[in-house]
Amino acid sequence: MPDPTGAVRPMPPFLAPPPPSALRWVVLAVLGGPLFAGGYLYDCIGPLAKVLSAQLGFSNAHIGLLQAMVSVPSLVMVLVGGIVIDRIGTRRGVVLFSALCLAGSLVTTFSPRLGVMAAGRLVYGLGSGSLSVAVSTATAKWFRGPRLGFAYGMSLTLARVGSLAAQTGPAWAGWAYRSWRPPLVLALGVASLGLAAGLAYAFLERRARARYDLGPRRGGAGTPGRGPVRFGPSYWLVVLVCATYYAGVFPFQTFAQKFFIEAHRVTAAHASELVGIPTVIAMAASPLFGLLADRIAQRARLLVLGTALMLPIYLLMAYAPVNLAVPMVLMGISFALVPTVLWPAVMVIAPRERLGTAFGLMQLVQSIGLVGFNCLIGWANDACGAGEANPAGYRLGMWLFTAALLGALGLAMALCRREPDPCGHLERRVRVA
Repeated sequence: MPDPTGAVRPMPPFLAPPPPSALRWVVLAVLGGPLFAGGYLYDCIGPLAKVLSAQLGFSNAHIGLLQAMVSVPSLVMVLVGGIVIDRIGTRRGVVLFSALCLAGSLVTTFSPRLGVMAAGRLVYGLGSGSLSVAVSTATAKWFRGPRLGFAYGMSLTLARVGSLAAQTGPAWAGWAYRSWRPPLVLALGVASLGLAAGLAYAFLERRARARYDLGPRRGGAGTPGRGPVRFGPSYWLVVLVCATYYAGVFPFQTFAQKFFIEAHRVTAAHASELVGIPTVIAMAASPLFGLLADRIAQRARLLVLGTALMLPIYLLMAYAPVNLAVPMVLMGISFALVPTVLWPAVMVIAPRERLGTAFGLMQLVQSIGLVGFNCLIGWANDACGAGEANPAGYRLGMWLFTAALLGALGLAMALCRREPDPCGHLERRVRVA
């Protein structure tokens, strides 16, 4: 809309059309850059566990600490980050938190000392959780109504491409895993690409806001009387399902390759392939499950199904002479279904202008579980003497994972009882863009 000086002013939201479909998908592809980088950086330590033990003398507890440090700042930062995103907008948030991820990756690569590497993972953690919040909020800004589940499923696929690249690093870049530093240099390069993509997204949003309705520029996180504790019971059940489910998944990935090599006597390359199976399945199935959730809106029942699929997995790997691909395939199906339902449910439940706060609070509770479980599993493996000489030492950890998932299943069933069709009535509050 031109003003007398010839400049272009943003069109009032009540007059502006929604962004065209082609632009939405371009934006989703660009947001895939920070998502790819975040997935890669989070999972880059797991494939290095054996090398870090052999070359730097790190124990299981040390490796668990490196991964737990990512979630430590999230105990505060993701909630602060969510409020910041509601105030400064997703455009600045994506760039700011991508830059923090790059800084953390740089510090981690700098020195072989545990303290320095842990500090680098801490800095990365300052940005990673809030970056996820920023990207999720941006996705909800561009996709609303019946497109939401599919769009978020696609974004999960993009993030898991990064996870898969990191998890299968010893298979496609075996030359780099002869020493501890080259894989971390690769991660630094990926972080740089993530920041570049974040800058590209900021440019696209700035140009689009002048022509299209992208919702509130900033949220209302500071509105009196509307603090995060005012979110309803269904929101809190979704948050607790998220925390317990991810506690039963991500800490396993930290130790999975070491577990497969030492307890099942597979090669490093085969171990990385096994760990990559859930990610490959989730990459392919997440958009399909997103379409399913959009169509039937039975998100609570889908959560029950997804968490139930995980229950037998760890005990099968600990006790049964099963082909390891079988439990990993089950994990992949569950890992595609549950997150695809969880995060869009928050997008539907929370007010549009407070999505950053809602996602930040959810990430905060999730991070508490991840910090505790990464450290707990590392301690359990060391306490039981888990290793090549004592494969049974991993069994306590497998029982702990199963207990977390049993809790997730119970919470999902409680949500199902409270909301027989949780998004059936909530979807009516969402305007289709």
